[in-house]
Amino acid sequence: MLYSSASDWRNASHKSVLVFGMSGLGKTHMSNLLRATGSWFHYSIDYRIGTRYMGEFIADNAKAEAMKVPFLRDLLMSDSIYIGSNITFDNLSPVATYLGKPGDPEKGGMSMEEYQRRQEQFRQAEIAALQDTAYFGTRAEALYGYPNFICDTGGSICEWVDPEDKNDPLLSELSRTCLMIWIKGDEAHTQELIRRFDRAPKPMAYQPAFLARVWQEYLLEQNCTEADVDPDAFIRFTYGKALAHRQPRYEAMAQWGITVTADQVSALETKQDFDDMVASCL
Repeated sequence: MLYSSASDWRNASHKSVLVFGMSGLGKTHMSNLLRATGSWFHYSIDYRIGTRYMGEFIADNAKAEAMKVPFLRDLLMSDSIYIGSNITFDNLSPVATYLGKPGDPEKGGMSMEEYQRRQEQFRQAEIAALQDTAYFGTRAEALYGYPNFICDTGGSICEWVDPEDKNDPLLSELSRTCLMIWIKGDEAHTQELIRRFDRAPKPMAYQPAFLARVWQEYLLEQNCTEADVDPDAFIRFTYGKALAHRQPRYEAMAQWGITVTADQVSALETKQDFDDMVASCL
């Protein structure tokens, strides 16, 4: 690991960490806390995806919808209006909206073929954004003077790596650059995440083989065709399965760094709390 002991961590003049785990367990809370100190650069993978790697896809999709409206079409064709996404650290909904949901178009769904195409775009974008981590760590200090760096990853990082492979190229690269920190939730956290998702289902990125399997399971269980699928019902059906699918992958990734609990993260109030938490795990 990047830091071999608690004293090594505490004495480091330049700290660099990457935090991963299920969405909703505190990655962004930790990142925002450190960023607010003024000495930590916050690199958001989801923000990088939305602005650098999928920004054009998102804007073009919005333009395609606008082109269906004669009034807006005329303005676009004459370069009289501009359409773009307003992505911020706190508002990443343009990415989720673009990913969409499969199913009945009358209920806001899209064909599975189109859904899979966008999923593949996201997979490539997330890998590219993760590969930019070292560059942003160097850039944060060289350009802005930040001595410390935190990479705030998306929940789907575990889908694109093989944590059991000690030579996995992405994990090898990330662990050379950052101390990897897994935020581990318990069963109560998982059930709360499921309840939260059920109230407001949101698009997600899935490993292709997993998506193909649960899609067929849903069609068989509901005895329906693609055109009959309720998009929200499908992603609700899929969410709990996705959490169960990811848990062992996160656990395997934990060997590349340290593990903290969601309760420990939620209790963080200061930078010193964070330093103490990491030191206690080393």
